Amino acid sequence: MINQDRLIKTFCDLVKIDSPSGHEQDIAKDLTKRLAKLGFEVKLDSYGNLIASEGSESPFMLSAHMDTVEPGTGIVPKVEVESDKIISTSETILGGDCKAGITAILEALESIHEDSTPRIPVEIVFTREEELGLQGAANLDFSLIKSKEAIVFDGEGAPNEIITISPTYFSFDITIEGRAAHAGVDPENGISSIHIAAEIISKLPQGRLDHETTFNIGTIKGGNVRNSVPKDTVINGEFRSPNLETLDGLKMQIEETVNQISTKYNEANINNEIYTNFHAYKIDNNNPLATRIAAAIKAIGLKPKTKYSGGGSDANIFREKGINSVVVGMADHNMHTLSEFVTISELVSAAKLCEILIKK
Repeated sequence: MINQDRLIKTFCDLVKIDSPSGHEQDIAKDLTKRLAKLGFEVKLDSYGNLIASEGSESPFMLSAHMDTVEPGTGIVPKVEVESDKIISTSETILGGDCKAGITAILEALESIHEDSTPRIPVEIVFTREEELGLQGAANLDFSLIKSKEAIVFDGEGAPNEIITISPTYFSFDITIEGRAAHAGVDPENGISSIHIAAEIISKLPQGRLDHETTFNIGTIKGGNVRNSVPKDTVINGEFRSPNLETLDGLKMQIEETVNQISTKYNEANINNEIYTNFHAYKIDNNNPLATRIAAAIKAIGLKPKTKYSGGGSDANIFREKGINSVVVGMADHNMHTLSEFVTISELVSAAKLCEILIKK
């Protein structure tokens, strides 16, 4: 039986372990110990992803990611039973993304182990650096993976929400090399890379472009000191959509803008690189795993809902590798913000969903 007190304790213990992207070694050690006690053989692949197996040739994958976004160091969770929430009391995110997902998986396994309930063989995959563009999944050693189906606990919202559409994600870097000069003595001899960057950004879209497309300039890095015309600036951005025609149009807009500004400032050196981080997917209504998950959601007394997600997840990579993967909600809300919270009752439901899916 799912134990709510144990579930809450596990979650709070996990979020107290710092694991910002690229620094997942401590959480990996903790999870290794937990899974080994449950009888799993646990190993890390060469990239640091955690894989726990039981030796079966046809297991069912349970997956989540170990890293969190910043600010995610020194998290102090607070359990508010009366409001059915867990929040962060420090100036940090809570870390429910994705430690709520990990917690749901662990509690389901603990419950079944405690009750000696028969279950199907499972394979656990906890990735690192998911928040850096699914880098852990992209570098996962798939020669170690036996699963052909996976449920990924990494969706925002309640566990009855099934993500059926996810976008293609492009990132881009625009580098601008101007010419340095003293800002007070001979600014006319300089070429301001920051000024050029501002002009480029002013010609690009921003925010939500339609119901399924977004565009964002995430960081701008330029200049060294206040009194010098800045030589170098870098613009980092992203755009995403499941619509390939829309994506092609945005790529062309970036390239045309850079070419136009390069012509205007012909003594500057402006370069643009666009990368495909992951590809879109759409899950059909007759997908057998999605159908099983919907039935399991009904079995725990909830109504299945399908939704489009503007975010990517490890499922994007798993599906490219031929693993039928479905993402569900994990009780986390306001991801990537200081107002993030986990709904306790939904976290219980996420664990129940996981449990019923792996029971025989």
